[in-house]
Amino acid sequence: MNRDIRVEGIPDFIPEKAAEACVARLKEAVNELLNFTGLEDLNVLVGTPPRQRAQKTGRSKTGSAVQGRSDDELSLQERAAQYASRSPLFDFDFLVLPDDVRETLLSAIDLVRLEQKVFEEWNLRKIEPFPRTALNFYGPPGTGKTLAAHALASHIGHPILTASYAQVESKFLGDGPKNIEALFYAAERDNAVLFVDEADSLLSKRLTNVTQGSELAVNSMRSQLLVSLEHFHGVVIFSTNLIENYDRAFETRMRHILFAMPDESSRRKIWERHLPMELPGSQEVDLDELASLDGVCGRDIKNAVIDAALRAARGGKESIDQADLVKAVERLKDSRPGEGN
Repeated sequence: MNRDIRVEGIPDFIPEKAAEACVARLKEAVNELLNFTGLEDLNVLVGTPPRQRAQKTGRSKTGSAVQGRSDDELSLQERAAQYASRSPLFDFDFLVLPDDVRETLLSAIDLVRLEQKVFEEWNLRKIEPFPRTALNFYGPPGTGKTLAAHALASHIGHPILTASYAQVESKFLGDGPKNIEALFYAAERDNAVLFVDEADSLLSKRLTNVTQGSELAVNSMRSQLLVSLEHFHGVVIFSTNLIENYDRAFETRMRHILFAMPDESSRRKIWERHLPMELPGSQEVDLDELASLDGVCGRDIKNAVIDAALRAARGGKESIDQADLVKAVERLKDSRPGEGN
């Protein structure tokens, strides 16, 4: 007699056929046990035994197989499950950069388009077994580094996987390097552009005369990053500010692209792109006057537009005007530490 047996908790990342086979075997075994004992109802818990140490990393866990497991027991695939790619948020046409920087970006990712010809037909794989594009976007905050990463991913038709240094570091010695390995694995799994934000700590020079566990952990992460870079097949982009002490090993393995504060011409284009036609009054503003407001980056302009629109809506206005945007920029500048009154 076969009863209706319910099996739950098979992790989502298990292949469908393997999951179905496991469920079928469990159901068969439970039915045999019920027939043998004559019982009508039975609850059987199947799983790994509880561990002495269940580490909490603050990261979300994917799949019930990961729940309750200490990080050092996770397989590479399980650890990589915490990193998921997504569709890019911006396309390449939205990106505003000087022409030379724009052309540098496009040429840097030609590997994706030309890999078959250059590395297969022309056999450059003989000298580079793992063709990849490794870029370092560096410059002041708010100058478009994140936007550019999304735009490049959109341009080549790939998803983007974003992570920051805070998402791969760990308070447990040895977990950081494993997280870096899992991050690169996840990017190849999803055929995604890997974007590592706030990567200053990862790309700085490795420490000598290490005396503390935290210093050893940082060095271990940097060493693993070098290994992962060497074996990565795809596009990886790092975002940093103005690092003065790049590790030489990283410096020679990637292409460095400066994202500077926008000039007046670029500011005009950024204002234009951040004033959608659906925003009442946006098409009547003086872009030349707005572009003349210096000392602002792309993020500042975006925030000024949002601030002006919110204040106008809250005040009962049906549209924004030039004064709203100019005042928003002035408020933004005044709010900066060391500026304003």
